[in-house]
Parts: sequence; structure tokens; C-alpha cells
Amino acid sequence: MTEAPITHRGCVYIRECDHMGHLNVAYYVQKFDQATWNFFADVGLTLDYIRDNKIFMAAVEQVITYKRELLPGDVLIVRTQLLELAGKKIRFRHVMTHGVTGEEAAITDQLALCVDAEARKSRPFPGEIIANGVAILAGQTG
Repeated sequence: MTEAPITHRGCVYIRECDHMGHLNVAYYVQKFDQATWNFFADVGLTLDYIRDNKIFMAAVEQVITYKRELLPGDVLIVRTQLLELAGKKIRFRHVMTHGVTGEEAAITDQLALCVDAEARKSRPFPGEIIANGVAILAGQTG
């Protein structure tokens, strides 16, 4: 299995830390969100594509497991693995690691839906996005 691609690289700033001195949970979510949009672009869901096809993405589920503290100055890396892209849903996993030690800091599994921007209802992904997902899934297992 190939290693999941990097979808975000950053560091922990003091302003992102809570009163206990480590990265606040809100900033874990923010960094995962930044990784999500980079990942979506890799799948073909760029801002232009979303606008041109009158769709948007709706997050419907997110489960986060916190595994280690990240402290001010720590570098972090997020890698993202596609778990499923079929019909109107996309499931994926972000793994955040300490950029120097490689230790896992947090993992989140997410589910999002493709939504018709005009009808405001979920709808199947366009065929080319499904094809991109099939290719990504094949590459992850090859």
C-alpha cells in the first residue's frame, strides 16, 4: 500500500494553544479542514469545478481521535486517505503526525455529501469525480 499524500503541512503557533499550553482542539479541526480542501482539489473538486457544476460539499460526520499533544513550534503533517467515493458520499481519513518524530498526533474520519447548490439536496457526484475516486482507490492499494 502506498503512503497517503500530504494534504497539509504547518506548525503550531502560540496563539493556537490553550491555557494548558498545547494545540487547542479548535485548531486541530482547522488544520484538518485545510487538509480537506487540498484533498478535495486532488480528487478534482476544485473551487472552479464546484462553482461550474453548481454543487457544494456538506460535512455530515467527523470523528476525531487525539493521540498526542502538539506544542508551540511543533511542525505537523497531515496525510489523507480516500476510503470511499460512491454515489453522493465521500469518506476519507486524515492522519496528523508530528513533522519531526513522525508520531501520530490525531486522526479524523470524515463523511461528506455532494449537494446540488440550487435544489439544496444531496445528489450523486458527477461521473468524472467518481472516476477520479476509482483511480485514487486503485493507486492506494497498488
